[in-house]
Amino acid sequence: MCNLYSNTIPAEAMRRLFDVSVERNYLGNAEPLPAIFPKQMGPVVRMAEDGRRELLPLSWGFRTTKRSTKTGAIIQPAAWNNARDDKVRSSGLWKGSFEHRRCLVPASSFCEAKGRNPATYYWFALKGDEGRPPFAFAGLWQTSCYQGKEGQEEVATYTVITTTANEIVKPVHPQRMPVILKPDDYEQWVTGNPAEAFELLQPYNADDMQIVRSGKSEKSDPLT
Repeated sequence: MCNLYSNTIPAEAMRRLFDVSVERNYLGNAEPLPAIFPKQMGPVVRMAEDGRRELLPLSWGFRTTKRSTKTGAIIQPAAWNNARDDKVRSSGLWKGSFEHRRCLVPASSFCEAKGRNPATYYWFALKGDEGRPPFAFAGLWQTSCYQGKEGQEEVATYTVITTTANEIVKPVHPQRMPVILKPDDYEQWVTGNPAEAFELLQPYNADDMQIVRSGKSEKSDPLT
């Protein structure tokens, strides 16, 4: 699963990479994000109601109401930051978004941890001429409505879809990895029908990936 990733792509570069018009870029002068954790804001590319792409910040993790197992009282909402590829067509939490609200999640690397006390953190990126070539996760978005401590709340959220780990990720995280889309597949992901979109939920080619950083204490991906 993916609980930490980075996006150090300049906002203007994201706009061009993901074919978003100037007036549909709602990031402003966004700063590089060397570490994005669940419940934090991250850039997302989605289709607007008029069928055009827009680039905007959303909160990572679909929210649902959560109660204390001891008291039954409402506590901080759960954040579902990953959606399994084998659940997106059947789970009530994911199905509606998979059918109608798919998005691209721009990134430059993602992190997986191995071991405990202390864990070793491995940062994965794509190979290329740049140190961290930009890419996009397959994502879903929704306006999450849930019961908070102060009553009914709602927040615009996104989640990242995971699939079977490939050969470079498997030694660190044996089961899952985020779905990375190829640029030629972006349009099919955001506008294709559910069957066409589901075809894209595959492990990325391990030969085209690399580990760019590992360590026990540094949890953010450096900009250089």
